Amino acid sequence: MENFCKRETMMKKILGLLVSLTFLLVYSSMDQLGAQVKGGGKMEIKSSAFKSGARIPAKYTCDGVDVSPPLECGKLPAGTKYLALICDDPDAPMGTWVHWVIYDIPANITSLPEKLPPLKEVTNGAKQGMNDFRAIGYGGPCPPSGEHRYFFKLYALDGPTGLKPGATKAQLLAAMKGHILAEAELMGKYKR
Repeated sequence: MENFCKRETMMKKILGLLVSLTFLLVYSSMDQLGAQVKGGGKMEIKSSAFKSGARIPAKYTCDGVDVSPPLECGKLPAGTKYLALICDDPDAPMGTWVHWVIYDIPANITSLPEKLPPLKEVTNGAKQGMNDFRAIGYGGPCPPSGEHRYFFKLYALDGPTGLKPGATKAQLLAAMKGHILAEAELMGKYKR
């Protein structure tokens, strides 16, 4: 009887350990928003205008014509229905500055052309949100001093966000929670 109790205690400890390990594995596969990553794929985002880590050409900034750069994505995970994109600058003096919010991009649209018009809804069905310049659409880099980094973050989603046009970054992040299949990032730098 004593051996049986010891075995039962040992089995409970092993079971508890397995449950803990399972929790850790699930938790470690979650994205920064707390959504479980369902595809695990290495989605890609790139631009023909600049390479990741390189200088963003002035054309796409407030020193140029301030138009959105061309973007392409690839290797979307299975089950991707929509895409969303946020461009922001974490080096801004007053905290992260949002330059672009665009969402509900149908998954069959794997590129955004240069100079996407600043409309609430664009022809491919995507919706644009409010940037920190208090405008709809893209607002290019315009750092007050020093070199800043600009992150174009692409999200593969399992469905539409349910947001109306004109949403903020915070509203988009909240709507995407639990629906992100994969993420990709393109970073460019700019100094005036």
